[in-house]
Amino acid sequence: MAGFTDYLEDKVLEHVFGGNAYTAPGTLHVALYTVAPTDTGGGTEVSGGGYVRKTAAFTVSGTNPTTATNSAAVEYPTATGNYGTVVAVGIFDASSSGNLMAYSNLTASKTVSTGDVFRFDAGDLDITLA
Repeated sequence: MAGFTDYLEDKVLEHVFGGNAYTAPGTLHVALYTVAPTDTGGGTEVSGGGYVRKTAAFTVSGTNPTTATNSAAVEYPTATGNYGTVVAVGIFDASSSGNLMAYSNLTASKTVSTGDVFRFDAGDLDITLA
Protein backbone atom coordinates (compact mmCIF):
# COMPACT_ATOMS: atom_id res chain seq x y z
CA MET A 1 0.00 0.00 0.00
CA ALA A 2 1.22 3.46 -0.81
CA GLY A 3 0.04 5.16 2.31
CA PHE A 4 -2.28 6.10 5.08
CA THR A 5 -4.74 8.87 4.40
CA ASP A 6 -4.71 12.12 6.34
CA TYR A 7 -7.80 10.81 8.18
CA LEU A 8 -6.00 7.76 9.60
CA GLU A 9 -2.76 9.63 10.29
CA ASP A 10 -4.71 12.18 12.35
CA LYS A 11 -6.56 9.44 14.26
CA VAL A 12 -3.32 7.59 15.12
CA LEU A 13 -1.48 10.74 16.24
CA GLU A 14 -4.44 11.93 18.31
CA HIS A 15 -4.74 8.47 19.89
CA VAL A 16 -1.05 8.04 20.74
CA PHE A 17 -0.02 11.60 21.52
CA GLY A 18 -3.25 13.52 22.11
CA GLY A 19 -5.02 11.18 24.50
CA ASN A 20 -8.10 10.88 22.27
CA ALA A 21 -9.18 7.26 22.07
CA TYR A 22 -9.56 5.78 18.59
CA THR A 23 -11.57 2.63 18.13
CA ALA A 24 -10.47 0.63 15.12
CA PRO A 25 -13.29 -0.46 12.79
CA GLY A 26 -14.59 -3.96 13.39
CA THR A 27 -14.70 -4.67 9.66
CA LEU A 28 -12.49 -3.37 6.85
CA HIS A 29 -13.82 -2.90 3.32
CA VAL A 30 -11.74 -2.99 0.14
CA ALA A 31 -12.69 -0.55 -2.63
CA LEU A 32 -11.56 -0.47 -6.25
CA TYR A 33 -10.73 2.75 -8.12
CA THR A 34 -10.55 3.79 -11.76
CA VAL A 35 -8.89 7.07 -10.70
CA ALA A 36 -6.55 6.74 -7.70
CA PRO A 37 -7.30 8.57 -4.45
CA THR A 38 -4.76 10.65 -2.51
CA ASP A 39 -4.00 11.30 1.16
CA THR A 40 -7.06 13.53 1.30
CA GLY A 41 -9.38 10.99 -0.37
CA GLY A 42 -11.03 11.65 -3.71
CA GLY A 43 -10.37 9.45 -6.69
CA THR A 44 -13.12 7.64 -8.58
CA GLU A 45 -14.42 4.47 -6.99
CA VAL A 46 -15.94 1.85 -9.29
CA SER A 47 -19.74 2.00 -9.39
CA GLY A 48 -22.41 0.00 -11.15
CA GLY A 49 -21.98 -3.34 -12.87
CA GLY A 50 -22.73 -5.26 -9.65
CA TYR A 51 -19.74 -3.72 -7.84
CA VAL A 52 -19.71 -3.61 -4.04
CA ARG A 53 -16.88 -3.11 -1.59
CA LYS A 54 -15.69 -6.40 -0.15
CA THR A 55 -14.66 -7.14 3.42
CA ALA A 56 -11.14 -8.24 4.26
CA ALA A 57 -9.32 -9.52 7.32
CA PHE A 58 -5.64 -8.80 7.85
CA THR A 59 -2.83 -10.47 9.77
CA VAL A 60 -0.07 -8.25 11.17
CA SER A 61 3.52 -9.49 11.34
CA GLY A 62 7.14 -8.38 11.42
CA THR A 63 8.90 -5.40 12.88
CA ASN A 64 10.44 -2.55 10.96
CA PRO A 65 8.77 -3.02 8.63
CA THR A 66 5.51 -4.18 10.16
CA THR A 67 3.10 -5.47 7.55
CA ALA A 68 -0.63 -6.15 7.58
CA THR A 69 -1.54 -8.69 4.88
CA ASN A 70 -4.96 -9.94 3.79
CA SER A 71 -5.39 -13.38 5.33
CA ALA A 72 -7.96 -14.65 2.82
CA ALA A 73 -8.88 -13.97 -0.79
CA VAL A 74 -10.97 -10.88 -1.55
CA GLU A 75 -13.25 -11.64 -4.48
CA TYR A 76 -15.79 -9.32 -6.07
CA PRO A 77 -19.03 -10.54 -7.65
CA THR A 78 -19.07 -11.33 -11.34
CA ALA A 79 -19.29 -7.97 -13.11
CA THR A 80 -22.73 -7.41 -14.63
CA GLY A 81 -21.36 -4.38 -16.49
CA ASN A 82 -17.99 -2.87 -17.27
CA TYR A 83 -16.08 -1.47 -14.26
CA GLY A 84 -13.55 0.24 -16.49
CA THR A 85 -9.81 0.01 -15.80
CA VAL A 86 -9.08 -0.54 -12.12
CA VAL A 87 -5.88 1.32 -11.18
CA ALA A 88 -5.97 1.53 -7.37
CA VAL A 89 -7.35 0.02 -4.19
CA GLY A 90 -8.47 1.61 -0.93
CA ILE A 91 -9.34 0.35 2.55
CA PHE A 92 -12.46 1.86 4.17
CA ASP A 93 -14.10 1.62 7.56
CA ALA A 94 -17.58 1.15 6.03
CA SER A 95 -19.28 -0.75 3.21
CA SER A 96 -20.43 2.54 1.65
CA SER A 97 -19.35 6.13 2.27
CA GLY A 98 -17.21 5.96 5.43
CA ASN A 99 -13.58 6.98 5.78
CA LEU A 100 -10.78 6.01 3.41
CA MET A 101 -7.92 4.84 5.63
CA ALA A 102 -5.21 3.52 3.29
CA TYR A 103 -4.76 3.30 -0.47
CA SER A 104 -2.35 2.26 -3.21
CA ASN A 105 -2.00 2.09 -6.96
CA LEU A 106 -2.05 -1.45 -8.32
CA THR A 107 1.24 -2.78 -9.67
CA ALA A 108 -0.67 -3.53 -12.89
CA SER A 109 -4.00 -1.98 -13.84
CA LYS A 110 -6.80 -4.35 -14.82
CA THR A 111 -9.72 -3.74 -17.17
CA VAL A 112 -12.85 -5.38 -15.76
CA SER A 113 -15.54 -6.15 -18.33
CA THR A 114 -18.96 -7.77 -18.08
CA GLY A 115 -18.54 -11.37 -16.88
CA ASP A 116 -15.12 -10.80 -15.27
CA VAL A 117 -14.34 -11.53 -11.63
CA PHE A 118 -11.80 -9.27 -9.90
CA ARG A 119 -9.87 -11.01 -7.10
CA PHE A 120 -6.99 -10.45 -4.71
CA ASP A 121 -5.50 -13.74 -3.53
CA ALA A 122 -4.60 -14.15 0.13
CA GLY A 123 -1.37 -12.26 0.76
CA ASP A 124 -1.78 -9.88 -2.22
CA LEU A 125 -2.75 -6.80 -0.20
CA ASP A 126 0.07 -5.51 2.01
CA ILE A 127 -0.03 -2.44 4.23
CA THR A 128 3.48 -1.69 5.49
CA LEU A 129 4.90 0.73 8.03
CA ALA A 130 8.67 1.03 8.17
